Amino acid sequence: MELLSLFDLAVLDSTIRLATPLLLACLAGLFSERAGIFDIGLEGKMLAAAFFSAAVAAVTQSVWLGLAAGIAAAMALSAVHGLASITFKGNQLISGVAINFLAAGMTVLIAQDWFQQGGRTPSLIGGGRFPPITLPFVDAVRGIPFIGPIYAELISGHSILVYVAVLAVPGTWWILFRTRFGLRLRAVGENPAAVDTAGVSVVGLRFAAVAICGVLCGIAGAYLATALQAGFVKDMTAGRGFIALAALIFAKWRPWQALWATLLFGYLQAIALRPDIIERALGFTVQVQLLDAMPYILTVVILAGFVGKAIPPRAGGEPYVKER
Repeated sequence: MELLSLFDLAVLDSTIRLATPLLLACLAGLFSERAGIFDIGLEGKMLAAAFFSAAVAAVTQSVWLGLAAGIAAAMALSAVHGLASITFKGNQLISGVAINFLAAGMTVLIAQDWFQQGGRTPSLIGGGRFPPITLPFVDAVRGIPFIGPIYAELISGHSILVYVAVLAVPGTWWILFRTRFGLRLRAVGENPAAVDTAGVSVVGLRFAAVAICGVLCGIAGAYLATALQAGFVKDMTAGRGFIALAALIFAKWRPWQALWATLLFGYLQAIALRPDIIERALGFTVQVQLLDAMPYILTVVILAGFVGKAIPPRAGGEPYVKER
């Protein structure tokens, strides 16, 4: 029975909250990489979005304006990545690394200049944060065994961005596999020359994918600063962009698998916050540092190829040069 404590409602609730930014970033990378644009700049986009969403929300006391600012910041960096890798046909990996460095330095510098709080933003209160949402009929079903607690404590009580992230999974699946745009986007990541021959703009499709990536990264970063936490602090993304990339590889570039992969990473982060549960369940003490490192260890394991062969889009990472 002690092992069941590893899956109690408090741990699973934390899993959902911690997996949300990973899921949004993973879906962002899914759109970009399915179109043939590798993007390791997810971390930088999330970080920039976290800062600008928190900064604007702190000044205006409007979390929705903060969300808009976060999305705009992430899309601006996506435009930079698109110009470098699509228009100027530069190295996509170097462009992503540059975005990560730019965001890491720029956010702290601007935060210090604007707020003089050591690279932080003021703590968000009231209208500057996304409040939890109580779903309908919570009180009516709370007393029902098993189902009631799950609905009342696990499904209900999250911010709106959590539900947006969950709905983005079937939305992504539908766009990619049930629409003409999705078919073309996947085709441009596999054989851009064939798409070009059919009279469809490869550049347009890739910029569209990069823009969608920016929107999702913007929501992920805004969630970190205005829902999961109450403000921006230096490097608050803490490698989540790279974890999202590992989850994307683990999921083999498919949206439903991305949901389960990010929940796994979220679960590892959740139990790291509750070492007492680990000790009761396993009967011995596990170092907190090891628990904190587990998501990153799993990231290395996945990237090293120990979870099975994952084949990326064939044209991924390669700039398209139209034949004359």
